[in-house]
This record gives sequence, structure tokens and C-alpha cells, in this order.
Amino acid sequence: MNRREIGKEKEKVAEEFLKKNGYEIIGKNFSTKFGEIDLIAKKDDLIVFVEVRSKSYSYFGKPFETIDRKKIKKIVKTAQIFIQKNRLQNYNIRFDVISVENNKVEHIPSAFDLDFI
Repeated sequence: MNRREIGKEKEKVAEEFLKKNGYEIIGKNFSTKFGEIDLIAKKDDLIVFVEVRSKSYSYFGKPFETIDRKKIKKIVKTAQIFIQKNRLQNYNIRFDVISVENNKVEHIPSAFDLDFI
């Protein structure tokens, strides 16, 4: 399996995790010229933009630790476009990270926010 296939598999695990926890998936792999958001979920009045991370080895830290300021800026800009395009301005938004490592899921709600950039 190549990296892309592994990534898709991990995104599916994250998607199932969100669904089991009461989220509705409203978008997958939303792309703009600025970047891509892996999963977009809705729960009540909340829209959650989810970055899915995975690594096959952990000796260099956790998968979520690989997200840098540049990546966050891309996610935020892409999220702003999604919100505008889908007229979701009246919703609260949150940026989460789901780490999938050795079939273990770690969900980090509010991993970063607009103030981070």
C-alpha cells in the first residue's frame, strides 16, 4: 500500500470515529488552491474542520505534532472558503486533529484556532 492509500484508510477510520460520536460528515477532501481539509463534520450548531494525521512509527513524536504553522494557515484559509461557499457563517467553527496510529484513534478537539495564526 502506498502513502496515499494508507492516508485514505486512516481518514476512513477517523470518519467512522466521528460518526460513532454523533457527528455528521458534510465534506471530505475539500480542496482549494490554498490547501485541503480531510474531513468536515457537523454536530448541532458546530462545524468541525478535521485534519487527519498518521504515522507508522512514533519515535519522532505523535502524528499531530507534525502540523506546523504553515499547514494551519492553509487549513484555516480553506475552511474560510468552505464556510463562504456553503453559507455556514451562522455556525460556530472548530479545528480538530484526529491522530490514527496503530489503529488507535486520538481526537484532539480545538487543536488550534484562528488566533494561532
